[in-house]
Amino acid sequence: MNPSLSRAAVAMGLALCAVAVSAQAPATPSEAFQQRVDNRQDNQQQRINQGVASGALTRPEARRLEHTQAGVARAEARAEADGKVTRKEAARLEEKQDRASRQIRRQKHDPQVRQR
Repeated sequence: MNPSLSRAAVAMGLALCAVAVSAQAPATPSEAFQQRVDNRQDNQQQRINQGVASGALTRPEARRLEHTQAGVARAEARAEADGKVTRKEAARLEEKQDRASRQIRRQKHDPQVRQR
């Protein structure tokens, strides 16, 4: 294969990746925060689902954890309702997510396991 053609193909691929990454980049700090909160919510939901699948979480534990996640989502919606998330609101959301994350870890690693 022609080396200059290979370099051109690599350069084109890198350019496409750069365009894709810049298209996903949030425009404002508020959007960046919202993206981070949403990603964290998704990650925590995956941790709950994995705990249910592995048997590390009982059904009542999973239900309580999902209820907590719903509370975080409601708090996020309230914070974003006026179109701007203040630093105080952001700090409260971070604290709620930290608390929920600790709860997930504790429940997944406690001695209770789901009976099959």
